[in-house]
Amino acid sequence: MSLLDFLRRGKNSTRFEFTPGPGEGETLPVQDTRAAIDELSQVVRNNPEAVEIYLALGSLYRSQGEIERAIQIRNNLIVRQGLDSKFRARAWFELGRDFRRGGFLDRAAHAFDQARNLMGDRPAILLEQALLAADGGEFERAADLYGRLGRPLPQAHYLVRRAQELTESGDAPQAGSFLRKAVKVYPASVEAWAEHLAMAYRDGSASQLKTSLRDALAKADPAMRFVFLEGLIESAAGARRDGGEAAPMSNSDLLQAVVPTLAEQEPDVLLYFYGARLLLQCGQRLEARSWLEKTLVLRPDFWLARLEVFRLTKDEQSFTPFFKEQLEFFMDKARRLRRFVCRSCGLKRDAVFYLCPRCRSWHSIAFRYDFSQ
Repeated sequence: MSLLDFLRRGKNSTRFEFTPGPGEGETLPVQDTRAAIDELSQVVRNNPEAVEIYLALGSLYRSQGEIERAIQIRNNLIVRQGLDSKFRARAWFELGRDFRRGGFLDRAAHAFDQARNLMGDRPAILLEQALLAADGGEFERAADLYGRLGRPLPQAHYLVRRAQELTESGDAPQAGSFLRKAVKVYPASVEAWAEHLAMAYRDGSASQLKTSLRDALAKADPAMRFVFLEGLIESAAGARRDGGEAAPMSNSDLLQAVVPTLAEQEPDVLLYFYGARLLLQCGQRLEARSWLEKTLVLRPDFWLARLEVFRLTKDEQSFTPFFKEQLEFFMDKARRLRRFVCRSCGLKRDAVFYLCPRCRSWHSIAFRYDFSQ
Protein backbone atom coordinates (compact mmCIF):
# COMPACT_ATOMS: atom_id res chain seq x y z
CA MET A 1 0.00 0.00 0.00
CA SER A 2 1.36 3.41 -0.95
CA LEU A 3 1.66 6.30 1.51
CA LEU A 4 -1.06 8.11 -0.45
CA ASP A 5 -3.50 5.18 -0.15
CA PHE A 6 -2.75 4.79 3.55
CA LEU A 7 -3.37 8.45 4.32
CA ARG A 8 -6.56 8.57 2.22
CA ARG A 9 -7.91 5.53 4.02
CA GLY A 10 -7.34 7.15 7.42
CA LYS A 11 -8.29 10.73 6.59
CA ASN A 12 -11.67 10.57 8.38
CA SER A 13 -10.18 9.37 11.67
CA THR A 14 -10.48 11.70 14.65
CA ARG A 15 -8.10 9.81 16.93
CA PHE A 16 -5.16 11.81 18.20
CA GLU A 17 -1.84 10.63 19.58
CA PHE A 18 0.06 13.41 21.34
CA THR A 19 3.22 11.33 21.51
CA PRO A 20 6.57 12.87 20.61
CA GLY A 21 9.28 10.60 19.30
CA PRO A 22 12.93 10.62 20.38
CA GLY A 23 14.14 14.05 21.45
CA GLU A 24 11.44 16.44 20.28
CA GLY A 25 9.40 14.04 18.22
CA GLU A 26 10.44 15.46 14.87
CA THR A 27 11.41 12.21 13.10
CA LEU A 28 8.72 10.82 10.80
CA PRO A 29 8.60 7.24 9.43
CA VAL A 30 9.42 8.10 5.81
CA GLN A 31 12.58 7.43 3.84
CA ASP A 32 12.15 10.08 1.18
CA THR A 33 10.76 13.07 3.04
CA ARG A 34 10.73 15.41 0.05
CA ALA A 35 8.76 12.92 -2.03
CA ALA A 36 6.34 12.46 0.86
CA ILE A 37 5.82 16.23 1.09
CA ASP A 38 5.06 16.44 -2.62
CA GLU A 39 2.57 13.55 -2.39
CA LEU A 40 0.85 15.00 0.66
CA SER A 41 0.63 18.41 -0.97
CA GLN A 42 -1.20 16.84 -3.90
CA VAL A 43 -3.67 15.12 -1.54
CA VAL A 44 -4.37 18.36 0.31
CA ARG A 45 -5.04 20.22 -2.93
CA ASN A 46 -7.51 17.56 -4.02
CA ASN A 47 -9.17 17.16 -0.62
CA PRO A 48 -8.86 20.22 1.66
CA GLU A 49 -10.99 18.51 4.35
CA ALA A 50 -8.28 15.91 5.04
CA VAL A 51 -7.21 17.50 8.32
CA GLU A 52 -5.01 14.61 9.44
CA ILE A 53 -3.05 14.80 6.21
CA TYR A 54 -2.82 18.57 6.51
CA LEU A 55 -1.32 18.21 9.99
CA ALA A 56 1.13 15.57 8.73
CA LEU A 57 2.18 17.89 5.92
CA GLY A 58 2.96 20.63 8.43
CA SER A 59 5.10 18.22 10.43
CA LEU A 60 6.99 17.23 7.30
CA TYR A 61 7.69 20.88 6.54
CA ARG A 62 8.98 21.34 10.09
CA SER A 63 11.23 18.30 9.81
CA GLN A 64 12.78 19.89 6.72
CA GLY A 65 13.32 23.20 8.51
CA GLU A 66 10.58 25.01 6.56
CA ILE A 67 9.13 26.51 9.73
CA GLU A 68 7.19 29.35 8.08
CA ARG A 69 5.25 26.95 5.85
CA ALA A 70 4.52 24.67 8.81
CA ILE A 71 3.23 27.63 10.84
CA GLN A 72 1.01 28.75 7.96
CA ILE A 73 -0.62 25.32 7.78
CA ARG A 74 -1.38 25.31 11.54
CA ASN A 75 -2.80 28.82 11.43
CA ASN A 76 -5.03 27.93 8.48
CA LEU A 77 -6.48 25.08 10.50
CA ILE A 78 -6.92 27.09 13.70
CA VAL A 79 -9.05 29.75 12.01
CA ARG A 80 -11.15 27.26 10.04
CA GLN A 81 -14.85 27.53 10.88
CA GLY A 82 -16.50 24.48 12.41
CA LEU A 83 -13.25 22.59 13.03
CA ASP A 84 -13.60 19.91 15.71
CA SER A 85 -11.99 20.99 19.01
CA LYS A 86 -9.73 17.94 18.98
CA PHE A 87 -8.27 18.97 15.63
CA ARG A 88 -7.96 22.58 16.77
CA ALA A 89 -6.11 21.45 19.91
CA ARG A 90 -3.77 19.35 17.77
CA ALA A 91 -3.15 22.31 15.49
CA TRP A 92 -2.26 24.52 18.48
CA PHE A 93 0.00 21.77 19.83
CA GLU A 94 1.87 21.38 16.55
CA LEU A 95 2.06 25.15 16.19
CA GLY A 96 3.78 25.28 19.58
CA ARG A 97 6.32 22.75 18.33
CA ASP A 98 6.85 24.82 15.20
CA PHE A 99 7.46 27.98 17.20
CA ARG A 100 9.82 26.20 19.60
CA ARG A 101 11.78 24.75 16.69
CA GLY A 102 12.00 28.24 15.21
CA GLY A 103 13.15 29.79 18.50
CA PHE A 104 9.96 31.79 19.16
CA LEU A 105 9.62 30.71 22.78
CA ASP A 106 6.92 33.19 23.86
CA ARG A 107 4.70 32.23 20.94
CA ALA A 108 5.35 28.55 21.61
CA ALA A 109 4.28 29.01 25.25
CA HIS A 110 1.02 30.66 24.13
CA ALA A 111 0.29 27.89 21.63
CA PHE A 112 0.84 25.13 24.21
CA ASP A 113 -1.39 27.00 26.68
CA GLN A 114 -4.16 27.05 24.07
CA ALA A 115 -3.75 23.33 23.40
CA ARG A 116 -3.84 22.60 27.11
CA ASN A 117 -6.99 24.72 27.59
CA LEU A 118 -8.75 22.70 24.90
CA MET A 119 -7.50 19.20 25.76
CA GLY A 120 -6.42 19.33 29.40
CA ASP A 121 -3.22 17.99 30.91
CA ARG A 122 -2.19 15.63 28.14
CA PRO A 123 1.30 14.19 28.84
CA ALA A 124 2.72 15.35 25.51
CA ILE A 125 1.53 18.93 26.11
CA LEU A 126 2.99 18.94 29.63
CA LEU A 127 6.26 17.56 28.29
CA GLU A 128 6.54 20.29 25.67
CA GLN A 129 5.80 22.91 28.32
CA ALA A 130 8.44 21.38 30.59
CA LEU A 131 11.05 21.45 27.82
CA LEU A 132 10.12 25.03 27.03
CA ALA A 133 10.36 26.10 30.68
CA ALA A 134 13.78 24.46 31.01
CA ASP A 135 15.04 26.15 27.83
CA GLY A 136 13.81 29.49 29.15
CA GLY A 137 15.49 29.11 32.55
CA GLU A 138 12.19 28.68 34.42
CA PHE A 139 13.56 25.82 36.49
CA GLU A 140 10.91 25.78 39.20
CA ARG A 141 8.14 25.61 36.60
CA ALA A 142 10.01 22.87 34.70
CA ALA A 143 10.31 20.87 37.93
CA ASP A 144 6.59 21.27 38.61
CA LEU A 145 5.65 20.09 35.12
CA TYR A 146 7.93 17.06 35.29
CA GLY A 147 6.35 16.28 38.67
CA ARG A 148 2.91 16.33 37.05
CA LEU A 149 4.26 13.93 34.44
CA GLY A 150 5.48 11.55 37.14
CA ARG A 151 9.12 11.89 36.06
CA PRO A 152 11.10 12.34 39.30
CA LEU A 153 14.58 12.33 37.75
CA PRO A 154 14.21 15.50 35.64
CA GLN A 155 12.00 16.99 38.37
CA ALA A 156 14.86 16.65 40.86
CA HIS A 157 17.34 18.00 38.31
CA TYR A 158 15.47 21.25 37.85
CA LEU A 159 14.88 21.61 41.59
CA VAL A 160 18.67 21.49 41.91
CA ARG A 161 19.06 24.09 39.16
CA ARG A 162 16.71 26.38 41.08
CA ALA A 163 18.69 25.73 44.29
CA GLN A 164 21.88 26.75 42.50
CA GLU A 165 20.26 30.02 41.41
CA LEU A 166 19.23 30.73 45.00
CA THR A 167 22.71 29.93 46.28
CA GLU A 168 24.23 32.39 43.83
CA SER A 169 21.79 35.08 44.96
CA GLY A 170 22.72 34.48 48.61
CA ASP A 171 19.53 32.73 49.74
CA ALA A 172 21.12 29.63 51.24
CA PRO A 173 18.14 28.56 53.43
CA GLN A 174 15.74 28.52 50.47
CA ALA A 175 18.36 26.75 48.35
CA GLY A 176 18.64 24.06 51.01
CA SER A 177 14.87 23.63 50.96
CA PHE A 178 14.89 22.95 47.21
CA LEU A 179 17.77 20.48 47.60
CA ARG A 180 15.93 18.54 50.28
CA LYS A 181 12.87 18.39 48.05
CA ALA A 182 15.02 17.13 45.15
CA VAL A 183 16.37 14.26 47.27
CA LYS A 184 12.88 13.48 48.51
CA VAL A 185 11.36 13.14 45.04
CA TYR A 186 14.38 11.25 43.63
CA PRO A 187 16.76 9.87 46.31
CA ALA A 188 19.30 8.74 43.67
CA SER A 189 19.72 12.27 42.25
CA VAL A 190 23.49 12.57 41.91
CA GLU A 191 23.17 16.26 40.99
CA ALA A 192 21.32 16.89 44.26
CA TRP A 193 23.96 15.04 46.25
CA ALA A 194 26.75 16.88 44.43
CA GLU A 195 25.17 20.18 45.47
CA HIS A 196 24.69 18.96 49.05
CA LEU A 197 28.40 18.09 49.26
CA ALA A 198 29.44 21.39 47.69
CA MET A 199 27.24 23.30 50.13
CA ALA A 200 28.69 21.47 53.16
CA TYR A 201 32.20 22.18 51.89
CA ARG A 202 31.47 25.88 51.31
CA ASP A 203 30.02 26.11 54.83
CA GLY A 204 33.19 24.55 56.25
CA SER A 205 31.20 21.83 58.02
CA ALA A 206 33.23 18.61 58.03
CA SER A 207 30.57 16.77 60.03
CA GLN A 208 27.82 17.72 57.56
CA LEU A 209 30.07 16.80 54.65
CA LYS A 210 30.66 13.36 56.13
CA THR A 211 26.94 12.79 56.80
CA SER A 212 25.92 13.93 53.32
CA LEU A 213 28.61 11.78 51.70
CA ARG A 214 27.43 8.68 53.56
CA ASP A 215 23.83 9.32 52.51
CA ALA A 216 24.89 9.95 48.92
CA LEU A 217 26.93 6.76 48.72
CA ALA A 218 24.02 4.75 50.15
CA LYS A 219 21.26 6.15 47.93
CA ALA A 220 22.88 6.83 44.56
CA ASP A 221 23.36 4.27 41.82
CA PRO A 222 26.84 2.78 42.40
CA ALA A 223 27.67 3.33 38.72
CA MET A 224 26.94 7.06 39.13
CA ARG A 225 28.68 7.85 42.42
CA PHE A 226 31.75 9.22 40.66
CA VAL A 227 29.62 12.17 39.53
CA PHE A 228 29.26 13.78 42.95
CA LEU A 229 32.84 12.88 43.90
CA GLU A 230 34.01 14.69 40.78
CA GLY A 231 31.96 17.69 41.87
CA LEU A 232 33.41 17.66 45.40
CA ILE A 233 37.00 17.53 44.15
CA GLU A 234 36.29 20.35 41.70
CA SER A 235 34.75 22.44 44.49
CA ALA A 236 37.81 21.93 46.68
CA ALA A 237 40.22 22.71 43.83
CA GLY A 238 38.23 25.78 42.81
CA ALA A 239 38.18 27.17 46.35
CA ARG A 240 41.97 27.05 46.46
CA ARG A 241 42.31 28.77 43.09
CA ASP A 242 39.81 31.51 43.86
CA GLY A 243 41.83 34.68 44.26
CA GLY A 244 44.20 33.22 46.77
CA GLU A 245 41.58 33.27 49.53
CA ALA A 246 41.65 30.67 52.28
CA ALA A 247 39.66 27.51 51.54
CA PRO A 248 36.52 27.07 53.66
CA MET A 249 37.85 23.76 55.03
CA SER A 250 41.39 22.64 55.84
CA ASN A 251 42.95 19.74 53.98
CA SER A 252 43.03 17.64 57.14
CA ASP A 253 39.31 18.21 57.84
CA LEU A 254 38.43 17.48 54.22
CA LEU A 255 40.40 14.23 54.21
CA GLN A 256 39.02 13.15 57.58
CA ALA A 257 35.46 13.64 56.30
CA VAL A 258 35.94 11.89 52.97
CA VAL A 259 38.70 9.27 52.96
CA PRO A 260 37.49 7.10 55.89
CA THR A 261 33.95 7.31 54.54
CA LEU A 262 35.10 5.98 51.17
CA ALA A 263 37.13 3.28 52.90
CA GLU A 264 33.97 2.03 54.65
CA GLN A 265 32.41 1.07 51.33
CA GLU A 266 32.72 -2.21 49.47
CA PRO A 267 35.82 -2.25 47.21
CA ASP A 268 35.08 -0.12 44.16
CA VAL A 269 37.39 1.04 41.38
CA LEU A 270 36.13 4.60 41.14
CA LEU A 271 35.81 5.15 44.87
CA TYR A 272 39.47 4.20 45.25
CA PHE A 273 40.44 6.36 42.28
CA TYR A 274 38.63 9.46 43.52
CA GLY A 275 40.00 8.91 47.01
CA ALA A 276 43.47 8.88 45.45
CA ARG A 277 42.73 12.07 43.53
CA LEU A 278 41.66 13.85 46.69
CA LEU A 279 44.75 12.65 48.54
CA LEU A 280 46.95 13.90 45.71
CA GLN A 281 45.17 17.22 45.70
CA CYS A 282 45.88 17.57 49.42
CA GLY A 283 49.54 16.61 49.03
CA GLN A 284 49.36 13.06 50.46
CA ARG A 285 51.40 11.32 47.74
CA LEU A 286 52.29 8.09 49.55
CA GLU A 287 48.75 7.34 50.65
CA ALA A 288 47.45 8.33 47.21
CA ARG A 289 49.81 5.81 45.61
CA SER A 290 48.44 3.11 47.90
CA TRP A 291 44.87 3.90 46.85
CA LEU A 292 45.84 3.91 43.17
CA GLU A 293 47.46 0.50 43.54
CA LYS A 294 44.25 -0.83 45.10
CA THR A 295 42.41 0.62 42.10
CA LEU A 296 44.62 -1.32 39.69
CA VAL A 297 44.20 -4.55 41.63
CA LEU A 298 40.47 -4.32 40.89
CA ARG A 299 40.91 -3.14 37.29
CA PRO A 300 44.40 -3.47 35.79
CA ASP A 301 43.37 -1.82 32.48
CA PHE A 302 42.25 1.44 34.13
CA TRP A 303 44.49 3.73 32.06
CA LEU A 304 44.02 6.91 34.10
CA ALA A 305 44.99 5.20 37.35
CA ARG A 306 48.08 3.75 35.65
CA LEU A 307 49.00 7.21 34.42
CA GLU A 308 48.82 8.65 37.92
CA VAL A 309 50.90 5.81 39.38
CA PHE A 310 53.53 6.38 36.71
CA ARG A 311 53.52 10.11 37.39
CA LEU A 312 54.15 9.45 41.09
CA THR A 313 57.02 7.00 40.41
CA LYS A 314 58.75 8.62 37.43
CA ASP A 315 60.94 10.78 39.66
CA GLU A 316 62.42 7.57 41.04
CA GLN A 317 63.58 6.60 37.53
CA SER A 318 66.62 7.80 35.64
CA PHE A 319 65.74 9.31 32.24
CA THR A 320 67.73 11.29 29.72
CA PRO A 321 66.54 14.92 29.33
CA PHE A 322 65.21 14.17 25.82
CA PHE A 323 63.28 11.10 26.93
CA LYS A 324 61.90 12.98 29.94
CA GLU A 325 60.67 15.80 27.70
CA GLN A 326 58.89 13.38 25.36
CA LEU A 327 57.40 11.55 28.32
CA GLU A 328 55.98 14.75 29.80
CA PHE A 329 54.48 15.62 26.42
CA PHE A 330 52.62 12.32 26.06
CA MET A 331 51.51 12.31 29.69
CA ASP A 332 50.03 15.77 29.24
CA LYS A 333 48.19 14.60 26.10
CA ALA A 334 46.85 11.55 27.94
CA ARG A 335 45.49 13.71 30.78
CA ARG A 336 43.52 15.72 28.24
CA LEU A 337 41.59 12.69 26.96
CA ARG A 338 37.88 12.96 27.60
CA ARG A 339 37.06 10.91 30.67
CA PHE A 340 33.29 10.54 30.37
CA VAL A 341 31.09 8.85 27.79
CA CYS A 342 27.34 8.56 27.18
CA ARG A 343 26.21 4.94 27.46
CA SER A 344 23.40 5.57 24.99
CA CYS A 345 25.09 7.32 22.06
CA GLY A 346 28.84 7.23 22.78
CA LEU A 347 29.33 11.00 23.11
CA LYS A 348 32.60 11.79 24.91
CA ARG A 349 33.05 14.75 27.26
CA ASP A 350 35.58 15.89 29.85
CA ALA A 351 32.94 17.55 32.02
CA VAL A 352 30.12 15.87 33.94
CA PHE A 353 26.70 15.96 32.26
CA TYR A 354 23.31 14.87 33.59
CA LEU A 355 21.41 15.11 30.29
CA CYS A 356 23.34 14.00 27.23
CA PRO A 357 23.75 16.98 24.85
CA ARG A 358 23.45 14.70 21.82
CA CYS A 359 20.79 12.04 22.50
CA ARG A 360 19.00 13.76 25.43
CA SER A 361 19.29 10.68 27.68
CA TRP A 362 19.11 11.32 31.41
CA HIS A 363 21.89 9.96 33.66
CA SER A 364 23.56 8.05 30.84
CA ILE A 365 27.07 9.22 31.74
CA ALA A 366 29.78 6.62 32.41
CA PHE A 367 33.49 6.77 33.22
CA ARG A 368 35.89 5.67 30.49
CA TYR A 369 37.94 2.93 32.06
CA ASP A 370 39.89 2.19 28.91
CA PHE A 371 40.53 3.67 25.48
CA SER A 372 38.14 1.34 23.69
CA GLN A 373 35.05 2.90 25.33
